[in-house]
Amino acid sequence: MKYLLILLALFIANPSVYAKTVEYQLKNGMKLVVREDHRAPVVVSQVWYKIGATYEHDGISGVSHVLEHMMFKGTKNLKPGEFSEIIAENGGSENAFTSKDYTAYFQRISSDRLELCLSLEADRMRNLVFIEKEFKKEVEVVKEERRLRVDNKPKAKLFEQFHATAFLNSPQRIPTIGWMSDLDQLTMEDAEQWYQRWYAPNNAILVIVGDVKAEEVYALTQKYFADFKAMEIKQPKLRNEIKQTGVRSITLHDKVSSPYLIMGYKVPVLNTAIDKKVPFVLDVIGGILDGGSSARFSKHLLRGKEVAVEVGTSYDLYSRLGGLFLFAGTPTPKSNLDALQLAIEDQINELKQTPVSQQELERVIAQVIAGKIYDRDSMFNMGMQMGILESSGFEWQDLDKYEKEIKKVSIEDIQRVAKLYFNDDQLTLAKLLPKVQQGAE
Repeated sequence: MKYLLILLALFIANPSVYAKTVEYQLKNGMKLVVREDHRAPVVVSQVWYKIGATYEHDGISGVSHVLEHMMFKGTKNLKPGEFSEIIAENGGSENAFTSKDYTAYFQRISSDRLELCLSLEADRMRNLVFIEKEFKKEVEVVKEERRLRVDNKPKAKLFEQFHATAFLNSPQRIPTIGWMSDLDQLTMEDAEQWYQRWYAPNNAILVIVGDVKAEEVYALTQKYFADFKAMEIKQPKLRNEIKQTGVRSITLHDKVSSPYLIMGYKVPVLNTAIDKKVPFVLDVIGGILDGGSSARFSKHLLRGKEVAVEVGTSYDLYSRLGGLFLFAGTPTPKSNLDALQLAIEDQINELKQTPVSQQELERVIAQVIAGKIYDRDSMFNMGMQMGILESSGFEWQDLDKYEKEIKKVSIEDIQRVAKLYFNDDQLTLAKLLPKVQQGAE
C-alpha cells in the first residue's frame, strides 16, 4: 500500500503530466483553455458546445446529434465534406460526438497546422449552410445508425428503455440518438433553429492541448473568433424528476442467448448534491465493488459464488443533471437474473452493515486516484476531461480538486451513503430475457 502511494506521489509530481494550463475569456464570452504539452509536435483541438440531448424536448429528440452531422455538410465557404478533406490533406484526423450534456468537435494534427483548424471551426460556428438534400441524407444516416447501435442491439435497447423508465419527467430520459418516431418527422428547420439558438461563442469552449504556446493560441483565437457577437442563450425550463416511491421495472424479451440485468439507483451528482461529499463517496463505493481483480464483485460474484460472467458498476459525478449509480451484469449459465440481483444486493447490504477496513479504503482511494491521473497522460484524454467539466457546469481546475476531496472519504461515509441511497425508492430494474418462440414449451 505504501509503495503504491509513493509511486502515485512521484507520478503526480511529474511536470510532464501537470503541464502549464492557462485560460482566457474573449469579450464575446467564448472561453479558451490551453494546456501546453511539449512531448511531441502535435496538438489536439476541441470545440465544445453546451448543448445535448438533455436540452431537447418532446418531438425533436436527436436534433443535437443530427446537427452534429450537418456541421460537416458545408458552409458559405466550404462545400459538403470539404472540412474533412482539408484536415486529411494536412495529415490530421477529426471527428465529433454528441452526448446528453454537450456536443464536441475535435482534430488531431501537427501543431504547426493549428491555425488551419481554428479557421475551419470558426467558419462553421457561424456560417453553416443548410441544404435540404444533405439534411435528408444525414437524417437517414442517423436512422441507420440508430438501427445498428440500438434497435438491433438488445442491450443498448434495454439501456435506452431503462432510462426512459427511471426518469419520467427529467430530460435524462431522452436518448442522445433520438427516438425513431421523432427522427421520422424532424425537419431541416428544426436543425437550423437549433443551430441558431445554441451555436454561439458564448456557449462554446475551445480546449487546446499540445505542443503550443498559450499566448500564441490566444492570439489565433482572437483572430478567428473575436468578431463573432455573443448571443442571448435562453436555457430551457428545468424539468424536475417526479419523486419515486417503490421499485420501477421493465422486462425486455429479445433474440439473445444470455439474460442481462441493470439495477440503477437515483443518486446526487456534484451539480445537484446538497452534501458535496456524497458524489466522492459514491465514486469510492464504485471502486470497492468494481475496482479490478481485488474488488468485491470480482472476488465474490465472478470467482466466489460464480453467479456472474460479467458484472460492474457505473457512476458519473460530473453529470449536468441528477445521476444514477448503475449495476449491470450477465449471470453464468448455471445462475439466473434473480440470483445475480440477490448477490449484488448482498454486497450492497454488506456495505451498509459492515464497515470497510481502513486498509481496503486506503487501497481503493489510491487506486481511484491513480486511474484518474493515468487518464490525463494522453493529450486527447486530457482535453476530454477539461472539456467535459467546462461544458457540464464545472471548471477545468476541478480536476485537481478531485484528489483532495476523494481522500476525505471515511469508513463512516461509506455506510451512511449506502444506507441513504441504495433503497427501493431510488431503484429501477431492467431485465433482458431470451425471447420464447411461439409454440415452444
